[in-house]
Amino acid sequence: MSARKGLENWHRILNGGNQPEELATIIREDAVFHSPVVHTPQMGRDIVIAYLAAAGVVLNTDKFHYARELVDGNQAMLEFYTELDGIQINGIDLITFDDDGMITDFKVMVRPLKAINKVWEMMGAQLAKASA
Repeated sequence: MSARKGLENWHRILNGGNQPEELATIIREDAVFHSPVVHTPQMGRDIVIAYLAAAGVVLNTDKFHYARELVDGNQAMLEFYTELDGIQINGIDLITFDDDGMITDFKVMVRPLKAINKVWEMMGAQLAKASA
């Protein structure tokens, strides 16, 4: 099962600090990222890394944890919880892996609306900071 192999790598890199150079080793060059606040898919390894690295800074606080994982073939769904500025955030990472366990597609969904607004605000600032 490629998703199981891919998830092992995802958790290892996330626990290691979510470094861009490490993310590059598990994301295909043609990967696609679907943001909860950007209406168009973001295509290519570099942009996927930028979004995931920024999310690692913004969302991966001491409150962040995955509550459950569902795996089916090359697909995985990970439900997460975290807190930003006192706002409880609940979200889902939907990840598609290729047969080698590399990420090909990463979609993030966040709720409630107050949480989406906070994530949009903080991710925008982190992406701007990273590109400066």
